[in-house]
Amino acid sequence: MVVLVLLATLLASCAHRLADADGDTTTPLRDARQLVLVTTEGWDAPAGRLQRFERSGDGWHALGTPVAVTVGRNGSAWGLGLHPAQPGVQKREGDGRAPAGVFALGTAFGYAAAEATGLPYQAMDAGDWCVDVPASPLYNRIVDVADVGAPAIAASTEPMRRDLYADGDQRYRLGFVIAHNAGNVPGAGSCIFAHLWKAPGEATAGCTAMDDPAMATLLAWLDPARQPVFVLLPETEYDRLSSRWRLPAR
Repeated sequence: MVVLVLLATLLASCAHRLADADGDTTTPLRDARQLVLVTTEGWDAPAGRLQRFERSGDGWHALGTPVAVTVGRNGSAWGLGLHPAQPGVQKREGDGRAPAGVFALGTAFGYAAAEATGLPYQAMDAGDWCVDVPASPLYNRIVDVADVGAPAIAASTEPMRRDLYADGDQRYRLGFVIAHNAGNVPGAGSCIFAHLWKAPGEATAGCTAMDDPAMATLLAWLDPARQPVFVLLPETEYDRLSSRWRLPAR
């Protein structure tokens, strides 16, 4: 019986390795078949470029051409995501840095009732806020005032309908959640999105921003069944981790 159990375990392990022959089962990208990749020139760079990739049996393949994006006004720092902990500057609330690493994607969101995307979509209204107060039990969550009560969002600075609270701001008219700090660790950074930029080239408080066509293309392409991931790395870190994480060749 022990031999049979061991044999079954070995066969299952072998089958798993064969199923993942185009990836490394120890990497944070092992199950992903879609990749949104943002690279920057360095840790303090507030801008970068975004490239889409799909993975098939023979590896990653770039789609379309790279597009310009902006990230945190102070650059980037290691976030909490699918990747193992890394040495260096760590993302903190209010630091003006975008989280670096590998992240799952959350829901898409916007001002319209519906959008053309395969991601789950949430239409935002005047009562929707993302809580950025580290001491709050709702930290790093999008909540509806009707559900949690006005006192719960009183200190938050993140209305999801910025057009209604910030002089017509269109940044959140279309975007999606980047699942940084999914465990909602207080102070580790909150409300990280990919969204539209306020003006071309204008950096963010920690999100990744782009123009309307780039965002529309992303949302129409993303498919939850293909387990998409979002990767943001300075170029030096990309080169250091490329082989280990089985990233696309640059």
